[in-house]
Amino acid sequence: MGLVKPTNTTFAKIKVIGIGGGGGNAINSMVESKQIKGVEFISVNTDAQALLTSQADTKLQIGSNFTRGLGAGADPEVGRTAAEESREKIKDLLFDTDMVFITAGMGGGTGTGASPVIAEIAKEAGALTVSVVTKPFGFEGIRRMQTAEEGIEILTDSVDTLIVIPNQRLMEVVDKKMTFLDAFRLADNVLGQGVKGISDLITVPGLINVDFADVRAIMTDSGTALMGIGEASGENRAASAARMATSSPLLEVSVDGARGILYTITGGPDMTMTEVSDASSIIAAAADPDANIIFGASIDEEMTNKIKISVIATGFDDKLSYSQRQVFGAYGRDSSRRLAQSKKNQAYSTDEDGRIDRAPDGYIQPQTKDQVTGVTSKPIEDATNPFIQSAAFTDSPKEDSEEDQEEPEKPLELATDDFDDEFEIPSFLRQRK
Repeated sequence: MGLVKPTNTTFAKIKVIGIGGGGGNAINSMVESKQIKGVEFISVNTDAQALLTSQADTKLQIGSNFTRGLGAGADPEVGRTAAEESREKIKDLLFDTDMVFITAGMGGGTGTGASPVIAEIAKEAGALTVSVVTKPFGFEGIRRMQTAEEGIEILTDSVDTLIVIPNQRLMEVVDKKMTFLDAFRLADNVLGQGVKGISDLITVPGLINVDFADVRAIMTDSGTALMGIGEASGENRAASAARMATSSPLLEVSVDGARGILYTITGGPDMTMTEVSDASSIIAAAADPDANIIFGASIDEEMTNKIKISVIATGFDDKLSYSQRQVFGAYGRDSSRRLAQSKKNQAYSTDEDGRIDRAPDGYIQPQTKDQVTGVTSKPIEDATNPFIQSAAFTDSPKEDSEEDQEEPEKPLELATDDFDDEFEIPSFLRQRK
């Protein structure tokens, strides 16, 4: 029997759809980078003018009768209605597709409203549907953040896997002098890295290959997922890359406890078996003991003295995904939300050990250093220590006069966490000079 030469029809058909302004910008960034191979790029928008500048292979204007090509006006309901109007066109676009990536900047009208509808159509067509979306920067306003969070909650029910990248975290790990334009470009780049990290697993052959069936097994109906990328060089490069991939400060969900992990290690011809073993041990140790782990490895001649690791972690139930929103004891929270509860109307209580017994909705008790390391140490008074609870979560009584006690105190605010000393910035986030 002769060898079988594969044709293009035997490969997984992957489509990347950018929805709305943010999604369209991300598509343009991916096309310009020329780093994502073997996929079809599609731009979907209610704004006809924005589509004129799109570099996507296919462009689709939705809701032309309802919006007349003028956009959604930051109203998700308009975006949803526009997608429903163009449902048949979207169906035709996604016919006979194996995998669909949906990218969008949440918080606007088209991206927030249309994404769940398009994701639903993709799943009905039988495609593995993965959404990689961003949450707004803090300076974009509270209302936009609230709209984004509501949209993400709806989108979660419409996709197989959802990866959320909080743009505000970028402010905490990059150069403070970064320009306004570069900040948005960086957000597009990070979103593109999320798509590339997954699509490369399928489209780029490896020494130990990962195929589409492997990806489908890990990502089908998996809910919230973690996507991490780490790259390192020099001594201990494999271990460093593994730690970077599993504990990026940009991610809102830790890999700890994941019940499904798919990861690939890429290195040059000088990559050793020991390095592969070390990196694999770090990743496996963070996962659930019974996790389904799929591993791939490839050699890239241009990666001499470098190792790159891509990790996808899934299998978080709702309770676990929220409890894991802390990285090495850093306080897990949405960047735009602040605690503004006076002590008089205190919404939490502490037990005798100082642990929060009942915390405000939306906030997670950070781990102490003792809990992370498992070693009991003497109390530390240093308020700057990242393992020490924020003052907003302490219940130490204050000596006040009766007059002072009758007057309501000023609302408390959580200080912004400082990640600068706790994490190594991934290489693709380092600002170019």
